[in-house]
Amino acid sequence: MAQNGVNPDWEKKVIEYFKEKLKENNAPKWVPSLNEVPLHYLKPNSFVKFRCMVQDMFDPEFYMGVYETVNRNTKARVLHFGKYRDVAECGPQQEVDLNSPRTTTLERQTFYCVPVPGESMWVKEAYVNANQARVSPSTSYTPSRHKRSYEDDEDMDLQPNKQKDQHMGARQAGNVGGLQWCGEPKRLETEASSGQQLSSLNLSSPFDLNFPLPGEKGPACLVKVYEDWDCFKVNDVLELYGILSVDPVLSILNNDERDASSLLDPMECTDMAEEQRVHSPPASLVPRIHVVLAQKLQHINPLLPACLNKEESKTCKFVSGFMSELSPVRAELLGFLTHALLGDSLAAEYLILHLISTVYTRRDVLPLGKFTVNLSGCPRNSTFTEHLYRIIQHLVPASFRLQMTIENMNHLKFIPHKDYTANRLVSGLLQLPSNTSLVIDETLLEQGQLDTPGVHNVTALSNLITWQKVDYDFSYHQMEFPCNINVFITSEGRSLLPADCQIHLQPQLMPPNMEEYMNSLLSAVLPSVLNKFRIYLTLLRFLDYSISDEITKAVEDDFVEMRKNDPQSITADDLHQLLIVARFLSLSAGQTTLSRERWLRAKQLESLRRARLQQQKCVNGNEL
Repeated sequence: MAQNGVNPDWEKKVIEYFKEKLKENNAPKWVPSLNEVPLHYLKPNSFVKFRCMVQDMFDPEFYMGVYETVNRNTKARVLHFGKYRDVAECGPQQEVDLNSPRTTTLERQTFYCVPVPGESMWVKEAYVNANQARVSPSTSYTPSRHKRSYEDDEDMDLQPNKQKDQHMGARQAGNVGGLQWCGEPKRLETEASSGQQLSSLNLSSPFDLNFPLPGEKGPACLVKVYEDWDCFKVNDVLELYGILSVDPVLSILNNDERDASSLLDPMECTDMAEEQRVHSPPASLVPRIHVVLAQKLQHINPLLPACLNKEESKTCKFVSGFMSELSPVRAELLGFLTHALLGDSLAAEYLILHLISTVYTRRDVLPLGKFTVNLSGCPRNSTFTEHLYRIIQHLVPASFRLQMTIENMNHLKFIPHKDYTANRLVSGLLQLPSNTSLVIDETLLEQGQLDTPGVHNVTALSNLITWQKVDYDFSYHQMEFPCNINVFITSEGRSLLPADCQIHLQPQLMPPNMEEYMNSLLSAVLPSVLNKFRIYLTLLRFLDYSISDEITKAVEDDFVEMRKNDPQSITADDLHQLLIVARFLSLSAGQTTLSRERWLRAKQLESLRRARLQQQKCVNGNEL
């Protein structure tokens, strides 16, 4: 509140205050997360965090940055700030003076954000445990019942000694996010039941939360950004800290606006009502967050420091410590993946290279560093690919398995498209953040006819693989969204989709019960070792890499020599492939520059892979 004019520095001070506070003693772990804590347990206007992807950006909106209220009885005037609020603050006898010359109109941007698509269960659990470990009863949150006023919340009993842990409601509540709730058992019981209503409301709600992937859970949020919104773009993954706004008044206001708009032209009214419905959903379904601090995440692996840019990773003790013990981790991971690939160690080598691959730059339209692997020779009508995907899920932070059936290809929505009536971007399967692992299971493809949407979907997958881009459909034109998605294709013969590298699986054993075999493989790995694999696969994507002039000359001479012996055996494309394999082979050993040994090893791997394909071709007598 600012009775004596506006102090322009207060906004900076707010941001600085929270920045400093969050640096203290693992403070971020103390902030309740919307990813973990059910919405009905969080008090309105409390400080929260949210890990999310920007699914859509709405038009900027205007709000009253400063407004004046007048007391109807005493005529006393008070100035208020409107930042970080949805609804103007007014006392019982006060009303807002809309004509006040001191009113300031400012602008803010609204993002529609959803939980990170395809986020692995181990990632969610690690974030929950990290928060749980640092929450003590003194930071308890008391559930606030929807139907009580905010003033009543202030009177609520916050004394920990009233907590009844044996009470079922308290126990259920206490498990979520690992936070200890306090309050009277009766109240908690009410909360538990209202929570169940909320989740069932969520499922049966006519409001589509617009998640890119099917079966996703968690809240979608309308995120109000006040500073530097130009830094963010659609599909960025963010960690937000801000003020939670779930004012029931928002829903009432929107209904009133809809009622009022029904007096207008019916056609126009339908369009307006649809846009209003999408842009102002009930706050109980889609809460608002007024952002104080926002950070763009380079990765979502909770086992690593959030910032892994080149300079910081060199000085970070955690990173240098891990790099010093890299080779045993690689050896163990190779053994683990060899078992997962039924004893095929060559396929396991290529799977490691695939999992650490990333687009490191773009030359014109060509994405360099992508390494799509097609694992052919997968047993048909077997659960092998499904269980292999489960293993990958345990290793990477975000993934999705696309079952490539004729029905799925014809009916699923792959490409996001603009809905001009509701003025929003309707999501599709391929709206995924960077570094998502997309496993395409082609072993399920049967005879059948692809219809027009099916053909478009196959084209979209091919473009994603070849150019690492998705063309979003804006009706009158297409808009290109570059991406960085690791695509791994499992198939029986050669894939219908373009892959950078095809390796034919040669199983050394065929377990009678695939599920039992894969389960025992997973249960045999110590959690600490599994975590090392996870750190290894994320960390190596961020390493620098270079080739010295001396090695470049040696590679060129080698290429000329190979061409001399057999001009047909190696093309410029093959050389490019060899260099990519050599790059990720070096990085997989923690080496940031190419050595002669690694170059020879890359040539050896490639010749083994090609010999295997040739051998398969001879066996089958047809093109693989």
